[in-house]
Amino acid sequence: MTKKGSFFNQFLQYLKNHPAATIAWIWSVSFPLLGSLWLAGNYQSILEKEPATLLDFALLGLLASSIMGLAFLPTTLTAVFIGFWLGWDGFIWFIAAYSLANVLGYAVGKYLNLDFLDFLSEKSPDFYQKLESKKGNWGALIFFIRISPVIPFAISNLLFASLQVPLRKVLIYGIPGMLPRTIMAFLAGIVASDFMEAKNNLQEPWQIILLIFLLIISIWGIWINWKKSKS
Repeated sequence: MTKKGSFFNQFLQYLKNHPAATIAWIWSVSFPLLGSLWLAGNYQSILEKEPATLLDFALLGLLASSIMGLAFLPTTLTAVFIGFWLGWDGFIWFIAAYSLANVLGYAVGKYLNLDFLDFLSEKSPDFYQKLESKKGNWGALIFFIRISPVIPFAISNLLFASLQVPLRKVLIYGIPGMLPRTIMAFLAGIVASDFMEAKNNLQEPWQIILLIFLLIISIWGIWINWKKSKS
């Protein structure tokens, strides 16, 4: 008889046996914070290098996608800074960079956690079967996970990759899920006269109310769709 265990316990056991995956998860938690501190102290030098040509914007988009995809900066703070720096001119480029960051983060996560589902099916078959039964609801789950203001972009990338959620669905449903927070962050940056003020704008009452609303919607959506069985 196979011994049952919680997902959390099995996940900890998996990380214990996979050092590279452990480093990736720790990196995804810690480096966005370190990157945020670096940006707060060095943003002035970046502001001096405003892109002027189409090539400049394209290169900036590639750089931003690498920074977000490799979890050097959180996506919300990046959106605030781009909004402050470039205004709405940078919005489409940020969405494109965010999309590429999805692909990069997912690819890294899948490479480092390639056998996680095999491990889960062996160590926790009941939970694995439950995951399998939810495949029909992946789209909605992705959307509500992405819309959550408390689930970091890098963490969700690793989660989707580890569970082998199709990348196509991550992009189709994840990008719309990120749009409310992205637009909110851009607005905070655009209306600010200083980057530090832009960060503080995220704590305005209407921003906090919106974040609470998104959190409630996210929790409700994840719970409802997790409860659904595969049709």
